Amino acid sequence: MKEILREIGMIARALDSISNIEFKEYDLTKGQYLYLVRICENPGIIQEKLAEMIKVDRTTAARAIKRLEINGFIEKKEDEQNHKIKKLFPTEKGQNVYPYIKRENDHSDRVALEGFSELEVETLSNLLLKVRKNVEVDWEFVKKGNKRNY
Repeated sequence: MKEILREIGMIARALDSISNIEFKEYDLTKGQYLYLVRICENPGIIQEKLAEMIKVDRTTAARAIKRLEINGFIEKKEDEQNHKIKKLFPTEKGQNVYPYIKRENDHSDRVALEGFSELEVETLSNLLLKVRKNVEVDWEFVKKGNKRNY
């Protein structure tokens, strides 16, 4: 079997490394840009949904969210009906950085897919979606404290 997941991992780590270097000037480090993008695109999202969307545990998400809040990129607001629920919103500073992050992401997409036909891009997208859905089953299973049977 081809080592497809290793290839995907190398691509993801390379792009993450590039982003961490390029976004350092904005005080965004260690993947915090991922959280900021999702919050800008989903204002009012709750921490649990954000962690699920990014596929990280709640502790990892909490740390990143706290740093974004301390650095003034996001703010937490109480839900009007349930004061225990804290919704996440980008601040003006976060909204100002978002277009730069989006441009970097669009550029990385163009670089990564250079030389691909529209059909190849569509096929790759569909295949990766299928891979993600397969992996999500295990992710949910393990997240609930279960152990996979290899």
